[in-house]
Amino acid sequence: MTDYWNHNTAFHPEALAAVPTRNSDVLDIGCGDGLLLQKLAPRAGRVTGIDPDASAISQARRRLADTPNSRAIVGDFLTSPELDGQSFDLITCVATLHHMPLGSALERMEQVLKPGGRLYVVGLSANKSTQDWIISGALLLPIRLMSNLRRESGYADMTTARPSESLTEIRRVAATVLPDSRVRRRFYYRYTLTWTKPALPV
Repeated sequence: MTDYWNHNTAFHPEALAAVPTRNSDVLDIGCGDGLLLQKLAPRAGRVTGIDPDASAISQARRRLADTPNSRAIVGDFLTSPELDGQSFDLITCVATLHHMPLGSALERMEQVLKPGGRLYVVGLSANKSTQDWIISGALLLPIRLMSNLRRESGYADMTTARPSESLTEIRRVAATVLPDSRVRRRFYYRYTLTWTKPALPV
């Protein structure tokens, strides 16, 4: 299966750079067709992807057929029993958080992240304030130009949804659930949320 570029894969290099060590256990939430998992696998000890879309997971498993340290699970991140008792050094979540209840999803991420582990989220937010609309309007032409230059594409039947929370609302919830997390507005109508879970006291 081939590589491709779009507004989500544009952030893959940052996700790869977030892998703590070669022995890391990594979870990719909303893994889709497994492209990010395929990129993460050579950098980590084990990679796990989860997605509720059985068709997407079938594509992921084909993509990862020759990647022994990977697995792709059909399931809901919030309720899947296959994640029970597991914890991870890095959790990635690209263009998926807005498909789930925000607070519950962040709480679940905190639970399955190891002490000292990292969270890297690429998300979409809703335009609600005047500032949101002004910034989105200013970015329209530059983003369209980059999309044309990079020949933006994805995989067949990619599941999409409109975000419901604004960036201000996301920051507020993240600050409550994940103290000291950082939420930044980014290019391609995206934001990034990064957080390191406090390590256990020595």
